[in-house]
Amino acid sequence: MKKENVVREKSFRFAVRAIRLYQYICDGQKEYVLSKQMLRSGTSVGANVREADNAESKADFIHKMGVAQKETDETLYWLELMKETGYLAEKEFTSMHADADKLLKIIRTIILNTKSNLK
Repeated sequence: MKKENVVREKSFRFAVRAIRLYQYICDGQKEYVLSKQMLRSGTSVGANVREADNAESKADFIHKMGVAQKETDETLYWLELMKETGYLAEKEFTSMHADADKLLKIIRTIILNTKSNLK
């Protein structure tokens, strides 16, 4: 039986939400540029977490999780920008931003714990 991987599951669910939010913004707001950037970074988080699962070394794992961290933070940026410019309502923003923030904290903790285990 395979061990549960919380960050892998959360990052996958986050990617699904990013895709749905992108579709919603494109259909409802007719906005395609900012939302596409959010889509790219939001789906990249899970892809990098999955790559980290197959890392060749601890250093490679830390690097790939570091990329996932950067992509999560970039997604937060695009969400904040879309809210500030009126493309995202408070409700959609708050929910998605909270998920991204939780994911970012998990990823940061994994990176810090992995680094401390190297010493």
